[in-house]
Amino acid sequence: MQSVLGKVIGPTKVEVHDLNGRVALVTGGALGIGFEVSRAFALAGARVIMVNRKEEQGDDAINKIKSEKADAQVEWKHCDMGNLAEVREVFSKIRESEERLDLLILSAGINTNQYGEDADGIDRHFGVNWLGHFYVCNQLWPLLRKTSKMPNTPAPRVIFEASEVHRMAPSNVHFGSLEELNNPDIDGTQLYARTKLAMILGAKYGLVKKVIEPNGDHIYALSVHPGAVNTAMQQQWKDAYPGITGKLLTAAMLFVGRNPEQGSYSALWAATAPEIEEKNMNGHYFNDPGTPGKESSQASDPNLGAALWDLSTRLIKQKLGEDALVDWNATA
Repeated sequence: MQSVLGKVIGPTKVEVHDLNGRVALVTGGALGIGFEVSRAFALAGARVIMVNRKEEQGDDAINKIKSEKADAQVEWKHCDMGNLAEVREVFSKIRESEERLDLLILSAGINTNQYGEDADGIDRHFGVNWLGHFYVCNQLWPLLRKTSKMPNTPAPRVIFEASEVHRMAPSNVHFGSLEELNNPDIDGTQLYARTKLAMILGAKYGLVKKVIEPNGDHIYALSVHPGAVNTAMQQQWKDAYPGITGKLLTAAMLFVGRNPEQGSYSALWAATAPEIEEKNMNGHYFNDPGTPGKESSQASDPNLGAALWDLSTRLIKQKLGEDALVDWNATA
């Protein structure tokens, strides 16, 4: 419905211009919202690196973009965000091989679905939607810092695709332990909501408060709500709630949802709007282009944000070793 009535009820269309010379990386960049972000960046002249699990998605995305702009600078890399060792391998190579990184859009994810564990034995929603992206940020931070110090260069931006569904996170979230995360009795919607809460907290109280401000980094970390969007992810409602309930939820989401291009507008605005830097809107959450979101009380809790950061750090060290994290003060 929103996809049909977009010109009447929004969201406001976001046009991206003149990104020549800049480099963008988009997780989930070959499909759905991520693809539309990748497409907009590439058509505006940026060099774009898309990261997904399935090679055929990457090939198809590149072909679609090049059909609109034959000389588009776009490439694809494989990575399973639910495999921390693979995240380290893929993104450390990107850090070492690239000269700069201006825009990092964290869009890969699992929608509401049944409980399961990823390759590291962690709730797969948390592992893919948050922890993998936390580790991506860590692996790429020296490159972002390097870019931020380049002359005549806008501040790099990191954008998390969060959601208004963060309000449905379990009321007893503490981010205290792996045992808390790995609870198969938690409803699929709450599992998903907990990860979107983590993204808002991770931008505001993690990257901004734990890294950017202490380091004096000229980098912006933001989170956005794309809206309910008609992508393949909506089919996961059928997996989360088998039977008629899941079918009805999928149908309802597809009926009211935005199309993927409309779903990309919040991230595109946050990644390129000059007022982010002009008004120093670091750590902010937006639920539409230019529209500040109203976080839940959990998403406004600095103690919960600190607990999330500490748990994320502990989990990565437990799974990959004490030296798994790159020094947040390092520069490529």
